[in-house]
Amino acid sequence: MNRCIRVVDSTLRDGSHAVSHQFSAEQIAAVAEGLDKAGVSFIEASHGDGLGGSSINYGRARLTDEEILRAASKVIRSAALTVLLLPGIGTREDLKMAADCGASAVRVATHVTEADIAEQHIGLGKKMGMTTFGFLMLAHMRPPEAIARQARLFESYGCDVIYIADSAGAMLPSDVKPRIEALVDAVSVPVGFHAHASLGLAIANSLTAAEAGASYLDGTCRGLGGGAGNAQTEVIVGVLRKAGFETGIDFYGIMDVAQDIVEPMMHRPQVIRSASLMQGYAGVYSSFLLHTYRAAEKYRLNPRDILVELGRRQMVGGQEDMILDVAYEMAQRKEAAQNEAGNANACNRL
Repeated sequence: MNRCIRVVDSTLRDGSHAVSHQFSAEQIAAVAEGLDKAGVSFIEASHGDGLGGSSINYGRARLTDEEILRAASKVIRSAALTVLLLPGIGTREDLKMAADCGASAVRVATHVTEADIAEQHIGLGKKMGMTTFGFLMLAHMRPPEAIARQARLFESYGCDVIYIADSAGAMLPSDVKPRIEALVDAVSVPVGFHAHASLGLAIANSLTAAEAGASYLDGTCRGLGGGAGNAQTEVIVGVLRKAGFETGIDFYGIMDVAQDIVEPMMHRPQVIRSASLMQGYAGVYSSFLLHTYRAAEKYRLNPRDILVELGRRQMVGGQEDMILDVAYEMAQRKEAAQNEAGNANACNRL
């Protein structure tokens, strides 16, 4: 086979969630240097929610975006320093700053139905000579043909690569395959896949994506990331080698980065806890979890039932304030059902 897969390592961006966005400049430099020496093609660094993400809403970072990027750019020799930008969180000014700090690639991320809001940011990235990625989040929420239409919008704006992201870790391999195949058929640029481990399928889904035609895959060392974490970069490299793909990454080298540099920084092992499992099962963002637990306590509901209902309604990031409303409706229905059952029992006794 010997087809080349490029790996984007997001330890210094998605992994930031797992350390409450508290990476130090020294830690950033150590990880970036290790990844670069191991042969990783793209090293993504920023707040976990992308440029401009450091806030009360998303969590205050220890360092500014500029400090993060300068710490990484000082040690990167071959890889492309990459940033994530979510329109509405990051701005054009943030992207200009990132380019000034040495970033040469930008991933502009939108909800899977909203590629059109990324046009100006992609255009600016292209104007500044950056490699531009279109990044469709929560891709499990839309069927392959709808995703293909959004991908074509990204291509029309000039994207060099188009991704789908299993943002909640909700996909099965049977979900990944048709979506990647639809993208490959719909656009003439390479496509990529970003996996999360909520259901324990991040590596299986990544391999499925490669076999279906994806040329780019994401990972983080040791799977560092929010909730159950991401596909592990070092495991992706090993699995792809066994499957006959090339990555250009030193397998032993990336294992050493994960074990010797990243693992000592971790606040806890990346395991699939009940909350993460329910996030993947229901197909919702991890940002819903805390709000859900509060609503469950207030209305005496099982938080798992609330998460399943949020997934059924296909609620997305930014709608956290509606979780209380959903829980209230569920509590009202539960009370009505209990009253009806009580009345029925009373009638039976008569």
